[in-house]
Amino acid sequence: MENIYYVMGIISAPEGEAGKLAKMLVREKLAACAQVTEPITSTYWWDGKVEEAAEVLIYIKTETGRVRAIKEFLKAHHSYDVPEFIIVPIMEGNPAYLKWISEVIH
Repeated sequence: MENIYYVMGIISAPEGEAGKLAKMLVREKLAACAQVTEPITSTYWWDGKVEEAAEVLIYIKTETGRVRAIKEFLKAHHSYDVPEFIIVPIMEGNPAYLKWISEVIH
């Protein structure tokens, strides 16, 4: 992942918590942008049984250099014991938008 400069992070969270996390990530300049989706239903294994929960997804745009700090942020601020945090490389994009990401978080 060292060669990928821009990334999109995907975080799941309870609906009432997601907006707060999104604002904090942007305010702390860990992400240039955070988008919160409509509620979804997640089905998953937890403690040996199938669970179902209403959640939302937070899509964030950032640089690879912020990923470690975002992991630490989630440990400190996310209510889940094991929050979903997935990084997807941005292989191509609008050059002006990608430049904006860097300008905003630095």
